Amino acid sequence: MNNIYFDNSATTQIDPNVMMEMLPFLKDKYGNPSSAHSLGREARQAIELSRGILAKALGADPSEITFTSGATESNNLCLKGVTERFLKEGKKISIIVSEVEHPSVIDTAKELGARGVKIIYAGANKAGEIDPKRIFTQIEPSTVLISCMLGNNEVGAIEPIATLSSMVKIVRGKRKDGDLPLYLHTDAVQAFNYLNCNVDFLGVDFLSLSAHKIYGPKGVGALYARETAKFSRLIDGGGQEKGVRSGTENVAGIVGFGKAVEISQKERLANLKALTKLRDRLITGVLKNVKSSHLTGHPENRLPHIASFVFEGIEGEALLLLLDKEGIFVSTGSACSSKSLAPSHVLTAMGINPAWSHGSIRMSLGKYSTREEVDYVIKTLPDLVEKLREMSPVL
Repeated sequence: MNNIYFDNSATTQIDPNVMMEMLPFLKDKYGNPSSAHSLGREARQAIELSRGILAKALGADPSEITFTSGATESNNLCLKGVTERFLKEGKKISIIVSEVEHPSVIDTAKELGARGVKIIYAGANKAGEIDPKRIFTQIEPSTVLISCMLGNNEVGAIEPIATLSSMVKIVRGKRKDGDLPLYLHTDAVQAFNYLNCNVDFLGVDFLSLSAHKIYGPKGVGALYARETAKFSRLIDGGGQEKGVRSGTENVAGIVGFGKAVEISQKERLANLKALTKLRDRLITGVLKNVKSSHLTGHPENRLPHIASFVFEGIEGEALLLLLDKEGIFVSTGSACSSKSLAPSHVLTAMGINPAWSHGSIRMSLGKYSTREEVDYVIKTLPDLVEKLREMSPVL
């Protein structure tokens, strides 16, 4: 069998239609969108068309969309942008972040903590789910931002963002004129392909996205910021993106992003249905055929493309390498923190046995995944796990 790519949470194969949409802007339509001539105007029009496509998908106004280099920058822009203006004014502020966030949120929060921002961590249950009522009790008068992802990138947990938003509205209603604002941010990178990301439905003020997680190009993302949400820019220069994010725009990338969003919206329900079936088949097969294996995350309330496991008595990195030799590509967790040998912070927050956490593997399906590939993985995996256990018996 050909190589099997089950690492779609790390990145996705670019859709051929996205590639075709981008090619003219890599070859002939190479104008700088800030230029006044026709080639520049053509590039500007292409950017604004993509901005409109994304805004429509989110139920937002195009003016509320800022293009970035990816979700890591979007998350940084939100967290640092919101807090920066208060830090400059010397105000004591706090933010709340869930313990199961992407490293670009967790590490940014740590950096802000070193600058004097109080960081309040919201815990998660054994399924990786946050508790909005618990977060409600953690909000302080100094809290200006809550950041919680919509769908977890490691275990696939779907977080109750709309419910959390209702809690935020209660707090806002009690704050008076002159009090600090309170914003809600969600990282919707893994969820956009499958869940309702309408910003009014979710009730969020900020939302981060990345093109390469939805079959688009790498190096481009976006931050939705509600018109009423105030934040500071992080990059100075030519004043692109309404002065929020200076630097010549990645025109081809933005065009590809827009096309990827357009395709995602058309295929969302079909992909949701198909991948849910494949994911459940994979989970059932692995748990049935590999002894001492455990599913991490909720068995049902999870993103349709992520199946995450821990295998007792082995190292996930070793299993990853054996699978790689078999032409099966998976990961041990977030691709953005895979170089770390420490146990996953997500699994730690969920209370997973630290010894088991080292044996974690994430398999993430995509729209090009097949039933035959799932069955091949189910057939191949048990022998590899047993081989590792025989080499280094821990059970």
